[in-house]
Amino acid sequence: MSEALKENVPQKAEKAAKPQKLVGVKGMNDILPPDSARWEWLEGQVRTLMARYAYRNVRLPIVEPTALFVRGLGEVTDIVEKEMYSFEDRLNGEQLTLRPEGTAGLVRSVVEHNLLYEGGKRLYYMGPMFRHERPQRGRYRQFHQIGAEVLGFGGPEVDAELILLANDLWKVLGLKDVRLELNSLGQPAERQAHRAALIAHLEKHSDVLDEEAKRRLHSNPLRILDTKNPDMQSVVEAAPRLLDFLGESSLAHFNAVKAILDANGVAYSINPRLVRGMDYYNLTVFEFITTSLGSQGTICGGGRYDYLIEQIGGKSSPAVGWALGVERVLELIKEQGEALPDLTPDVYAIIPETAALPVAMQLLQALRACGVSAQMHAGSGEGMGSFKSQFKKADSSGARFALIFGADELAQGLVAVKSLRDGAGVQRTESLDTVVTWAHSLQSTL
Repeated sequence: MSEALKENVPQKAEKAAKPQKLVGVKGMNDILPPDSARWEWLEGQVRTLMARYAYRNVRLPIVEPTALFVRGLGEVTDIVEKEMYSFEDRLNGEQLTLRPEGTAGLVRSVVEHNLLYEGGKRLYYMGPMFRHERPQRGRYRQFHQIGAEVLGFGGPEVDAELILLANDLWKVLGLKDVRLELNSLGQPAERQAHRAALIAHLEKHSDVLDEEAKRRLHSNPLRILDTKNPDMQSVVEAAPRLLDFLGESSLAHFNAVKAILDANGVAYSINPRLVRGMDYYNLTVFEFITTSLGSQGTICGGGRYDYLIEQIGGKSSPAVGWALGVERVLELIKEQGEALPDLTPDVYAIIPETAALPVAMQLLQALRACGVSAQMHAGSGEGMGSFKSQFKKADSSGARFALIFGADELAQGLVAVKSLRDGAGVQRTESLDTVVTWAHSLQSTL
């Protein structure tokens, strides 16, 4: 073939390169069935308990102004210095941050919308938070918190109420091996006196301090007490205790919280080194801790933050709250082997022929309307599939009963009901008019 002719012969197109598979961001996880059902169950338990305590839900933005967290959490905190996902809005240059926690955003919302104009509020929230950390068990870059906050009330009774609320949640979830630690951070003047004594103590042992402690010695020495460095533990243990610097009012507040917990049989221990990770706390601070999750032992923590509302630009008002880590709580439920409610369908509809679909789907809608969970078999577009394959899927669904919409039964106004669990294999027929009544009679056992 001449070169001229070759030029006119269509050449075989080069095989297009296969697009690279995209995966999620490390530490930001998909929550898939059946795990997602466990999340829904936990959230449902929380909503029910919050309603019992008369707390109302708020839904907050995921993105907030960066200044909110710098001002609210404190510049010299791990979260602000190392962990926040911050960026500049390329359209207007605004500095924004994916929220690393929920309290600052909630307070911003309360101030912006004047929610305290008519008095104090009891609120709760749920949702994802973001921190750039090394992913590990129970600690992710996108993690989820549930928070409860009481704003506008300064008495120790609401501190205790929030602790009782969390303690009741552990009971509802069936959790064990959860202990409560308490401390009081007092008021600013008391912390200042303690700060001076603490710095003096740490300076005497500067040769033992690690680089992180030296950096924080004069900017945020209280956070040094929370160090996990084993070489510094003896120095930290010997450090002046903030509890010894509390005045009469702060001690009375702390003792009142303890008295309420004692009266309600809530066990706790005093941890003078408990300081929490944000600068906004004063007076009562607390954590619920487990030994079942290794190093990630804190599942819930909080305290009083009476000065945060004013820091964020609102009128001075007291507040207190806590947040729990959803992933850690679910991990603890799994670790302790707690049984979750059965989330499988009650019935599975087997439909041999597409002609049966109108009747079958009408009946399934009636069953769902009366509270029965019903899953319908779906075909591939070329038919509904064989009886054998449909029964296999019915069994794997976990349903207790299969409803079989066979042509012979439907011609007589009947549907076959086959047990897949208790008395597996037993089959009977029900009139199409009485299936809903049958389902009603089984509601107590479904």
